[in-house]
Amino acid sequence: MIEDWEHGGFGLYVHWPFCQAKCPYCDFNSHVAMRIDQTQWLNCYLSEIARVSRETQGRLLTSIFFGGGTPSLMDPETTAGIIAAAKAAWPSANDLEITLEANPTSAEAGRFAGFRDAGVNRVSVGLQALRDEDLKRLGRLHSAAEGRKAYDLARTIFPRVSFDLIYARQFQNLDDWRQELTEAVGFAADHLSLYQLTIEPGTAFGDRHARGRLAGLIDDDTGADMYDLTQEICSIAGLPAYEVSNHASDMGQSRHNLIYWRGGDYVGIGPGAHGRVTLRGTRYATEAEMLPQAWLKRVREAGSGEILRSSLTPREHAEEYAMMSLRLAEGLDRRRFVALNGADFHAGTITQLEDLGLITASSDCITATPAGRRLLNGLLRNLLAG
Repeated sequence: MIEDWEHGGFGLYVHWPFCQAKCPYCDFNSHVAMRIDQTQWLNCYLSEIARVSRETQGRLLTSIFFGGGTPSLMDPETTAGIIAAAKAAWPSANDLEITLEANPTSAEAGRFAGFRDAGVNRVSVGLQALRDEDLKRLGRLHSAAEGRKAYDLARTIFPRVSFDLIYARQFQNLDDWRQELTEAVGFAADHLSLYQLTIEPGTAFGDRHARGRLAGLIDDDTGADMYDLTQEICSIAGLPAYEVSNHASDMGQSRHNLIYWRGGDYVGIGPGAHGRVTLRGTRYATEAEMLPQAWLKRVREAGSGEILRSSLTPREHAEEYAMMSLRLAEGLDRRRFVALNGADFHAGTITQLEDLGLITASSDCITATPAGRRLLNGLLRNLLAG
């Protein structure tokens, strides 16, 4: 019998919580530290892999993702130890994807060969912008030239390389983004991630915005126009959106992120890491201790960095699957949703959303149209309420 998680795959997420500096827009669990005991961290990651693998023995590992924070601040030897432990803990797919997020400072770029030798075969470079003035506003430590140099170097070392850009930035207009994105797709390999700037509570940008001191923010209509322009330029370049914010050629899609969006299982280790794991037919949401030193202490003394494990009801599981899968161009497997939920979507709601041009539906699949993707949150509310 095929378990539900097998429809989406199985992966390992490793959170490295340290950065050189905290970017003002970032709401991820990241911290600045002067000294890091890499041996201590490696030992705790290995302990966590041993713990989670005991619960998930025999599953085929299809991806490992080092996120953060800035995982390229890891010693390559630390990365190598984690990869070796994961391969020993689970059988691995022949095409196991191992991704590491990297910041394009020259010091880290020089370590790329070490990460390749450790087993990393895909790097995601955080360029974020191709304009120096915008990089400064975003609090980035690299220049546009340094970013491009690091990316070009990565392409000579790794078989797969992606990069991130943020748009709808302060003082940016539509023509600015047209020029910048056209430049970006001109040197892109087979994948890029393009995110609209969002102002999150608890960040430096959020605090400035609350005090009315964050100038140059664009309005919603301009942001929507930039989104539409993004789809147009990337599609013409052969890098269509396979997910709302991610663009790739047919063979360039991120296998690890597809696990999330297809509702597969992934174990998360490291401070603040989240996971989804199905055990004995029940899907669980897991969460680790966020503070780095507290996480280390829990792993050493309690044998687990996990602080939360909550079971999802079948309805919650189905709703989560719908929310994730409708972000994908391939859409939602309707039969799988019915198997999870015990019932299909309301027929009248499906018809209404089709008439509005927000979805296309067949007996097998539901996909959001380009117009539906722009209104995805509202679309999901209507679909799930119905």
